[in-house]
Amino acid sequence: MISLTLTQRIWLSFALLLMTVGVLTAVLYPLSIKDTMTDETYRIIEAEQERLSDPQAAERNLDKSIDFIERRNASRSVGHIMLINQYYERKGDLVPENVLAEMGKKAYKQKKDRGHYELTYRGAVLFYVISKSDRGDSGENVYYISYMWDTYRDHMVNRLWQRLVIILLLTGLLAVIPAIWLARYLRSPLKILGRRFEQIAQRNWQEQFYWKSEDEFKVLSLQFEKMRQNLLRHDAAQKTFIQHASHELKTPLMTIKSYAQSVKDGILPKTNVEGMMDVILGETKRMEKRVQNMLYYTKLDAVKFDALEKEDLRFGDLCEEIIERFQYLREDISFHAEGEDVHFMGDREQWTILLENLVQNAIRYARASILIKAEISSGVLTAQVFNDGEKLTSVQTEELFQPFRKGSKGQFGLGLAIVKRIAELHGGTADALNTEHGVVFRITVPFVQSDREEIK
Repeated sequence: MISLTLTQRIWLSFALLLMTVGVLTAVLYPLSIKDTMTDETYRIIEAEQERLSDPQAAERNLDKSIDFIERRNASRSVGHIMLINQYYERKGDLVPENVLAEMGKKAYKQKKDRGHYELTYRGAVLFYVISKSDRGDSGENVYYISYMWDTYRDHMVNRLWQRLVIILLLTGLLAVIPAIWLARYLRSPLKILGRRFEQIAQRNWQEQFYWKSEDEFKVLSLQFEKMRQNLLRHDAAQKTFIQHASHELKTPLMTIKSYAQSVKDGILPKTNVEGMMDVILGETKRMEKRVQNMLYYTKLDAVKFDALEKEDLRFGDLCEEIIERFQYLREDISFHAEGEDVHFMGDREQWTILLENLVQNAIRYARASILIKAEISSGVLTAQVFNDGEKLTSVQTEELFQPFRKGSKGQFGLGLAIVKRIAELHGGTADALNTEHGVVFRITVPFVQSDREEIK
């Protein structure tokens, strides 16, 4: 495929447009003009024939005959013939017998008072009009035949065609001006966009971009500016993520390193080696958990454009699994579940991790009880995890679901950020509210009916 620049494409488009107009004009214009001039020829013939409406005037005019062929050289010359009883008696121009015979046949067969006809003689077209009348005294049929060669028509068609060619040439020359202007007009903003894209490629996206004109390029500039701002936010989020991730991994690594060095130097911070190994293993598990959270958080970003693998889920089964896993972490807390029989469609792995993170967060702050609840109302599934711990401040509520947010007990993590991302992947939202007796974390998603619910 031939590669063309924008300017070349504009010039090629103009050339093809002019060529198309020229070809269509060359084909359609002569045909249209020819039909129009044919009609005009018949009108001229009829007008001349009307002058013969007076029988005495007709007799005088018909006596002045002109040669049949000579009329062809006169562009608007009209000849006349009068036939009585077809062509047994005739007056007017001397017309060749074969032409007269053709005219006589048409006249004899004509039912109307007037008819238009044409015939070809020696490569030229002859137009003629036949008017029929009768002589009141004798009852004989009289046919007035007026004719005119195609000389006038062809002459006018050629003149109009020549003028049209001149107009097309002038139009083509004048089209150069808008073509040059259009090429420059389109090339200017594209050059500016090209420079901005080059800046983006070099990771320089600090300069704002705004197109002042009210046209399509303004819409393009707004889309470009939106992309630039998204890149800025993504870059800032990426830097923040790396900073927090480094900080999260730095603390357990330093602890493991210091204890390992102590063992190597023969120094025992704990009473025995087993206690030191427990600290190292604990820090290793802590670091492993955070790495897993970071990997899963990144995975959720990667799969946000993929279709979820939804299946029929029973909320009670999820609650039972979560409670069984975490109830022994704090034996002073009682776990409760409501809405166990709620069925919905969702990704099992993601819903399990969502509830795990909410329950882990609740365990950290609860005093005596945790409630896991689900309900369906007005086409919306609401899942809640309540704990009776201390209430949230307004600042905490705004920052709760941000990555690596530090909690009131000094805990950093991605748990609630993962909860929010999973809710968004299911088309819903995540928020936290203070209640009369504590705090409730709430997930609301559009309810997708499961097959089991449909059977019911």
